[in-house]
Amino acid sequence: MSPATPPPARLDIISDAICPWCYIGKRQVERALPLLAEEGLKFSVHWHAFQLNPEMPAGGVDRREYRLQKFGNNEQRLAEMDQRVTDAGAGVGLAFRTDLMRRTPNTVDAHRVIWLAEREGVQDAVVEALFRGFFTEGADIGDLATLTELAAAAGLDRAKVAAMLAGDEGRAEVLAEDAMARRSGLDGVPTFTMAGHVLFSGAVPADTMAEAFSRAWRILSTRAA
Repeated sequence: MSPATPPPARLDIISDAICPWCYIGKRQVERALPLLAEEGLKFSVHWHAFQLNPEMPAGGVDRREYRLQKFGNNEQRLAEMDQRVTDAGAGVGLAFRTDLMRRTPNTVDAHRVIWLAEREGVQDAVVEALFRGFFTEGADIGDLATLTELAAAAGLDRAKVAAMLAGDEGRAEVLAEDAMARRSGLDGVPTFTMAGHVLFSGAVPADTMAEAFSRAWRILSTRAA
């Protein structure tokens, strides 16, 4: 490799599979990467677990009832929240279907599938499939059969996914990632980190992302020199 072409840098994203801003953030990252490539910078992207609702029962709950309890017994407020993320999603080409979203799931098993996908080299496709399933198709990504189908369609071996979900493989690792994020003081996602340094949180525009990633890479590269 030419000295003028640095190796891919690692970009880590802390996220939850039911966070709409994380899905929007994924689209913004995908727009930011070509901007960085124009500077000769390449990044490998890795996704890590965070639970927006760590106390969620294993089987999940009715979405409407849960949100009424969490955000106050105000249907208008919930409708406005849904419209806000729907409009933001549309701005990056995503068609959120909040009308199809019936359950708020526990996301530990979804994170386990994402963890397995990292090991199998198909993490981006699996993350995309889970986001799309939940936000645009109304899939219950807390349901093991649904998770298996979505993961298999995204490139994971169906039998391997089913076997993992039938046991505890990946659970400790996922919970450790979630715990580490909380110990670091994170309480919202998406959060973007590089070389262990938190850069920012939120689904900011692609050009803002690209500028932040470029600046962080150059600072960290100088420190490592």
